[in-house]
Amino acid sequence: MPTAPETINKVSFSRFHDAVNTGDLQVISKVIDELVEPDALIRTPAPVDGTGAAALKQVWAMLLRAFPDLHLAVEDMIAEGDKVVVRNTVTGTHRGEYMGLAPTGKSVTYNEIFIFRFVNGRVVETWGVVDVLSLMKQLGML
Repeated sequence: MPTAPETINKVSFSRFHDAVNTGDLQVISKVIDELVEPDALIRTPAPVDGTGAAALKQVWAMLLRAFPDLHLAVEDMIAEGDKVVVRNTVTGTHRGEYMGLAPTGKSVTYNEIFIFRFVNGRVVETWGVVDVLSLMKQLGML
């Protein structure tokens, strides 16, 4: 049976997930401010200069410029202790520049797994594995 912190952490992640699926960068940024510590450790390689919550905002701005219809479907969510693990399927259409590639109009589907560590309902650390190779193949980058 999940503990109260585990339930709170799952609810926090669900708020973030719901914000991302709005496709509205202002909504996403607001929820990041509410749920992610400014100095959170982001342990997923990302092509941005920022750190913490600012890095997440930069990543989502980049992704939504490239894939304005980006959608995350949660396939699995597991909470234990101070961590939530999520396996997502990501879909979108390449309608803007992405990593130097002009829009192709191609639809993409790729998978990712993230671990979020929470303190008092706020993200303080993340780890992620994103199937960038599959995404790049679908876009014709490889």
